[in-house]
Order: sequence, then C-alpha cells, then structure tokens
Amino acid sequence: MKRPGTLAALVLAAGASRRFGGDKLSAPLDGEPLLFHAIRAARAAPVARVLVVARPGLDCGAWPEGPPVEVLRIDSHALSESLKAGIAALDEAEQVFVFLGDMPRVPHGTASQLASAIGGGVAALPRHGGRPGHPALLSSRLFPEIAALTGDQGAGRLLRDRLRLGLDDVVFVESDDAAIHLDIDRPEDLSALTNRPVRPSPGT
Repeated sequence: MKRPGTLAALVLAAGASRRFGGDKLSAPLDGEPLLFHAIRAARAAPVARVLVVARPGLDCGAWPEGPPVEVLRIDSHALSESLKAGIAALDEAEQVFVFLGDMPRVPHGTASQLASAIGGGVAALPRHGGRPGHPALLSSRLFPEIAALTGDQGAGRLLRDRLRLGLDDVVFVESDDAAIHLDIDRPEDLSALTNRPVRPSPGT
C-alpha cells in the first residue's frame, strides 16, 4: 500500500561502462568514487530512503547518517531492468526521484524544486537550454508503464510519448545549471570535472 506523500530516491548504477573502458562508477573524483557523488545528490533530496540498483561487486559506500541507503544487486546492464527493479522495490512510494550513477554534478537543490513543482503531474524534470535533464521525479501513476519497458528504454521514452500526444502532465522546472545534462561516458569527461565543484543548495 502506498503511503501518502512518500518520496524515495533511486540511483541507477548497474550499467556496463563500455565507452569508459572499465569500471567508471568506481573511478575517483574529488577523492571518492564517482558513484558516491550521485548518492550524495540523492540523499540531499527530500526523501525517506535511497535505493541504489547496482551490479554485483560495486562499492556503494557506507552512509550512517541521513536517509538510509539500501543496495539492490542485479546482474543486468539493461537500463529498463535497473529501472524496473528499483521502482518495484520502492512501490510503496507515491513519487520516486531517479538519479543516474554517472551524473556527479547534479545540483543538490534541484530535487526539492521538482517536489514543489510536480503538483498533479506524472513527472517533473529540470530543464536547461530547452533540454530536460536529471534527476527525474516520477509519479506512481507511471509505475505500471515502467514495468512494461524492455531493453535500454527508460522513463524518458514514456515522457516523450506523452509530450508527442499533447498531454500536459509533465512539469518542467527551469535550471541555470548545465550540470543537469552532464554525465560521464569517457575518461576525458571525468578529467574535465576535477575543478568543477557541486553547486551548494540554496541557503547553504
């Protein structure tokens, strides 16, 4: 049974890292594994719990304070499988933030802005320069459609379909930070981030 108003965060971290040429989520950035930055962003969201969907053997850290961090191990690199497994495990939540493990510079205040903006929408996304980014906040109304995804399809396909149909239940929050688009695909992408800090949340 869903608990009214319950929000949770999902961090997808089961990909194969083929373009990186190795285990990119364990690659160091600012003295800690790349994945830890995404987990920190998820824990900064207004959530009761954080779930990391990870491949076997990936170090997801220890997080003794703040929202508890749980780890769900799956042996599949397909985006749809990670998303479906995470959503199924968080099925009691009314809304779920989806973070990507290879996006370390997501502004920590973005999730709260999405939670304030979603209202009765099925999803809320940050947008910069006309392009939507991450994290995505998904309503439980989308969960049945997510359960039917296959292969490397993610929730983005479902939301694009709604927009093409002229539905107005996807909410966008304008962002001035291009980091909502910034993911790490190759080693040079990681090197370029060494001197780019996370923007603090408003008021900190």
